[in-house]
Amino acid sequence: MTRYRLLTGDRPTGPLHLGHYVGTLKNRVAYQHDYESYFVIADLHMLTTKHRPEDLRVADSHVRHLVLDALAAGIDPQAVTFYLQSAIPEIHEMYTLLQNLVSVARLERLPSLKEMARAAHIEMPYGLLGYPVLQTADILGVKAHLVPVGKDNSAHVEVAREIARRFNHLYGQTFPLPEYLAGDVPTLVGTDGRHKMSKSRGNAIFLSDTPAEVERKVMAMYTDPARVRADSPGTVEGNPVFIYHDAFNPNRAEVDGLKRRYRAGTVGDVEVKRKLATALNALLEPMRQRREQYAAPGLIDDLIWRGTRKVHGEIAHSLDEMRTAMGLTGMWDRLHRPSNAQQSHEPGG
Repeated sequence: MTRYRLLTGDRPTGPLHLGHYVGTLKNRVAYQHDYESYFVIADLHMLTTKHRPEDLRVADSHVRHLVLDALAAGIDPQAVTFYLQSAIPEIHEMYTLLQNLVSVARLERLPSLKEMARAAHIEMPYGLLGYPVLQTADILGVKAHLVPVGKDNSAHVEVAREIARRFNHLYGQTFPLPEYLAGDVPTLVGTDGRHKMSKSRGNAIFLSDTPAEVERKVMAMYTDPARVRADSPGTVEGNPVFIYHDAFNPNRAEVDGLKRRYRAGTVGDVEVKRKLATALNALLEPMRQRREQYAAPGLIDDLIWRGTRKVHGEIAHSLDEMRTAMGLTGMWDRLHRPSNAQQSHEPGG
């Protein structure tokens, strides 16, 4: 019996950070053995905001770093198939065939696309508007049943469900309707305390950061701006340092004690931050060990190569099913295969 399938992935635009971990990576690790799991390296999606020559020159390095980050976070290379999106042309064709099953107005209602354009300091390009349709091609290409995503991408999976439902209605049952699985932590604020954690904003703690880098970033974190002295009562709600404690510090008694003392003005920011840095480094230390284990020369490239070859065949099969359902298969042959009458008038007929 065919196992249910899971699809997830990231754009190779730089190293993964704690926001990625709580947003999707944690769920990917938790569910990777329960599903037949696929991890798309979404370099075509990368082009929607990063397509300059200098972006493309570092893409190979980012692809390898992305896979290594995933393995370091706990993804099992024996359980998950990694593949490079741009190396599978059938994805592009599926994307083209699906574009007519969703309206421009529907895509324009997605706030995540506008946020991506703002973060990249660009006007909305055609490719970015169609980002969820390309995601749909990724999802339907491997016939995924579950898609772990960050909360800001859950609406994209709903678009994929709508497109799949419309395709099945028009052409017959072909694709499963994917479900999404969002992280249990709200979108993580960056260390600046103003914007969500982002590679491009320089407010991220990366999964590949050293202990010293983590400590430096935590000690520079934004906290309660109204608290000018360590013995002044402070605000816990909305305080980025305590948001991180809630998300990453498993010692609930310690966190509750820090909150109580902070509100009472009996603990300073320095102690609260040092305990956070300790908790974050405890989380990241097993990742550092796995990173060393999987950093052997050629291992990452081999995983991507083998996975892409495997998935290429599967998506080609999905495209054939799609074309057959639509009645496109054989159209060229019907148009160009000579009929018996035509053959009789040909020389030698």
